[in-house]
Amino acid sequence: MNAALTLPLDTATLRADFPGLVTPNGQPWHYLDAGATAQKPQVVVDAMARALGRDYATVHRGVYSRSAHMTLAFEAARRKVAGLIGGAEGEIVFTRGATEAINLVANSWGPANLGPGDRILLSRLEHHANIVPWQLLAGRLGFTIDVCPLTVDGHIDLDMAERMITPAHRLVALSHVSNVLGSVLDVPRAVAMAHAVGAKVLIDGCQAVPRFPVDVAALGCDFYAFSAHKLYGPTGLGALWARAEILDAMPPWQGGGAMINKVSFDGTTFAPAPQRFEAGTPAITEVIALAAAIDYVEGVGLAAIHAHETALVKTLRRELSAMNTVTLFGPEASAGIVSFALDGVHPHDLGTILDEENVAIRAGHHCAQPLMEHLGVPATARASFGLYSYESDIAALLRGIERTRRIFG
Repeated sequence: MNAALTLPLDTATLRADFPGLVTPNGQPWHYLDAGATAQKPQVVVDAMARALGRDYATVHRGVYSRSAHMTLAFEAARRKVAGLIGGAEGEIVFTRGATEAINLVANSWGPANLGPGDRILLSRLEHHANIVPWQLLAGRLGFTIDVCPLTVDGHIDLDMAERMITPAHRLVALSHVSNVLGSVLDVPRAVAMAHAVGAKVLIDGCQAVPRFPVDVAALGCDFYAFSAHKLYGPTGLGALWARAEILDAMPPWQGGGAMINKVSFDGTTFAPAPQRFEAGTPAITEVIALAAAIDYVEGVGLAAIHAHETALVKTLRRELSAMNTVTLFGPEASAGIVSFALDGVHPHDLGTILDEENVAIRAGHHCAQPLMEHLGVPATARASFGLYSYESDIAALLRGIERTRRIFG
């Protein structure tokens, strides 16, 4: 790197909050895989430990005081999630992740609204979790899936989408931010396009919610899904936001405890949304930890995080573009993610050598095989930043790339 990088966030202070950012021998670990899962600040680890230990009890069922206190904390977390994305408390359904959130929509809203003659619109860059559930459902219900192409720089081509969409389309399901290219969707434009023909809009927000402010009311979409573990929270948890009137009309998709009003062998009645969609004992400790993660991220500031990651992306792309053996993918202005290929070196080999340098990147198809086919590569190397990322991470990555180039000649 030719010049010192001035970053919006005080990474020296922030990195001290993350116990996972050091190696077993106390050296800095240059973690550039936040796009897969983010490291956890100590406050999140502590919140989950307290919830699993000193404060632990089940929720919603117990008449004893600790259960009541845990229930209050659990539902306070639901309000916190709603506040994070600009929704209402009763519009937040806790799921096992964004994958389950999308499957919930597919298996509850889908059968009541899709059938032969109907169409849905996806894009070439979607994560498998926003492709496979719809393929499975199309096989059962007989509707058609259309795929929107991409622009040259890796955005979803909304000009083409406007030419493709018809009154037969009932749903448009797109990623807010590509998990491979970092390209950001113009959600309000996509929503206006879809609503003009009466289609609903589902947005996969996994890569957006940890990176910049999201307001579902301003976006205008009908469904929004994201995962906790990319938002510096625990794994095994996500959230689905949907408009209240849509949730109220959706039938349950899993049966069990907590989602019922009354059960008898003559028939069962169900709880109102969102409880109708949360069968069984929920992820109590994970929800409490997610609330702590949201507090932490909001304390740092999502606008500041976005500015921080944008500066890192700009620097890394500039450095990589100066290497004649590197191919860059995606737009210049991406949200925290840089995908690239090193000539003559498989991304897995690059990732292995970088690991020897205490640098962690993602190497593979990133659960986006149709996008890899479009790019003409079997896999890419992906560096993805978090709020704790800093210029030393980029310097270490560049040193590792240079070493790899020497090894492979």
